[in-house]
Amino acid sequence: MKKFILLFTSIFIFFSTTSANPLITEQEVLTVDKVSVKYDLYNTGHKDVVILAHGWLMTKNSKAFTKMAKDFSKYYDVIVIDFRGHGKSSGKYTFGSKEIKDLKPVIDYAHSKYKKIYLVGFSLGSLISIDYCSKYKNVDKLILVSSPTDFNKIENNMLSPNAFIPTLKKFEWERWTSIRFGNIYNKKIKPIDEISKIKIPIMFIAGEKDPIIKVWHNKELYKKSKSKNKDFFILKNGKHAEDIYLEAPKTFMDICIKFLNN
Repeated sequence: MKKFILLFTSIFIFFSTTSANPLITEQEVLTVDKVSVKYDLYNTGHKDVVILAHGWLMTKNSKAFTKMAKDFSKYYDVIVIDFRGHGKSSGKYTFGSKEIKDLKPVIDYAHSKYKKIYLVGFSLGSLISIDYCSKYKNVDKLILVSSPTDFNKIENNMLSPNAFIPTLKKFEWERWTSIRFGNIYNKKIKPIDEISKIKIPIMFIAGEKDPIIKVWHNKELYKKSKSKNKDFFILKNGKHAEDIYLEAPKTFMDICIKFLNN
């Protein structure tokens, strides 16, 4: 009987340790306004880190971001954040008004461990990233994917096939039911007014057929940017934010890695 128990325990331990990736750990920080922010750290032993900042309705555990994080983790350590009101973080989402408070303690942690910090923002995650980088000068490079010039000018044509079909394909019940909304009318920064304050290298990425934040937003931000090292890429027939990665993962990763490594 003892031998059976020992064998059963050994098998249980084996499957428990191999089914979970020991390189991925969920961590937590508390913001200045007492919101519990959860993030996943992909610790692959690199000296630099990429921080992925999702947009509205996405989470760190969504298939799009876990797949993307694994691709980035071949070259850097990776942090994927759950902004307030999303996934496992507490609070309510304020559509870019207060989420800078979520990003700051995560980046502070990253600075205690890594040589260089690279920030990649998607959609409203780009708005938050611009907000952060215009106020704090401690990020080395910035990638903005489907970034708006102004929250109030977002087209947000959710019923168009280019928006509805990709959204339906990405549907995840657990993710959607985790979202908690705050006041959408809270005052927000306008990226078009803040982008010129950011002097670090910036890569702008847009989808040619993005129905949510059309290409002109990204073009205007590129023109207004005063970064001496900036670049712009439009994916032909590409859609919105993380869909650009899902539609053309190799192209997306090649652009990002080349920009970050140069």
